Amino acid sequence: MNEELTIYERLQQFVLFQGMSRSELLQLAGNTRFGFQKIQEGKTVVREGEACQQLYFLVSGEVAVTSMGADHSYRMVEYFSAPWMFEPEALFGLSPRYRHTVTTHTDVHFITLSKDEVLRLLDDFLIFRLNLLNLIATVAQRHAQRRWLRSARTLEEQIIRFFVDHSVYPAGRKELFILMQQLADEVGATRLRISQQLGLLQQQGHLQLFRGRIVIPALEHLLMK
Repeated sequence: MNEELTIYERLQQFVLFQGMSRSELLQLAGNTRFGFQKIQEGKTVVREGEACQQLYFLVSGEVAVTSMGADHSYRMVEYFSAPWMFEPEALFGLSPRYRHTVTTHTDVHFITLSKDEVLRLLDDFLIFRLNLLNLIATVAQRHAQRRWLRSARTLEEQIIRFFVDHSVYPAGRKELFILMQQLADEVGATRLRISQQLGLLQQQGHLQLFRGRIVIPALEHLLMK
């Protein structure tokens, strides 16, 4: 019973299980085959393109999530702390594969749930089914809304839009590994103008420039400019 209570308390942190009663969660915790993983810092958890066969629930620690450009010429790295669940939408659909690479930034603990167990829970618990549908619908709606955003009117807006469009989540610390000329080509500006605009943003404290790398301490601060 103590083990069930521990799982129950941890599951309450994640949106998939929110709205379920205590008795439902205890029933779920007692009858579901969960996996438990402790992974050391610097290890790869999943790679972009791998088949998604289970859900990962980060219950402690921090991970780095890497998104690659189509030609792998640049990449965005983001950092997420527990509690966090990654890519539930990758479990189903036309291409049930991970779109990002996840590595451990600190020692971490995961609870995992296999695809077979997810399918069983979808049958057994209406709230779990609705929560997963809402998560997938939210992802689809956000992607659809992005296409209809007002066009960026200034170079600063173009750069910030590029940061946002290449992020999993538009807040928190980001590291963009990209050459200045590549960024200029992506936003349709000259390398000189990009360099000047990034230099101004650095002077304002919104980012830090390194050779081939842009560090954004808090993307939400750029969005509030």
